[in-house]
Amino acid sequence: MDDRLTLEVHDLEVRVLTGIYSEETQLPQPLRISMSVDLDCPPRFAPDTRLAESKNYLDLKHAATTALPPGVHFTLIEGVADHICETLFLQDRRVRSVTVKIVKLAIAEAGEAIGVTLVRHR
Repeated sequence: MDDRLTLEVHDLEVRVLTGIYSEETQLPQPLRISMSVDLDCPPRFAPDTRLAESKNYLDLKHAATTALPPGVHFTLIEGVADHICETLFLQDRRVRSVTVKIVKLAIAEAGEAIGVTLVRHR
């Protein structure tokens, strides 16, 4: 079994143009996005290991925020998740798999979490 490193960013709140109903298509919807990214990793992380041996957490945040194309309407939140996965794969060849969980905050009535989880492998 190969070693792997999993980086995680959870509970980003992002407004994205998404939805199929007329009341959803005019304004960005609030989404809660969480990601886990599995990377190839070196055999050991010494105290003086350089950042280049891992991945900057801000790259994950960027994939779910500023890397989403402004003004583009995603019919399904699955499309948002897929775009995030592709962005992370393109950023770094060491990324082996990406898990993106998206919760649609606007449709919760009693605090429940309604959404999707997409897992993509290289």
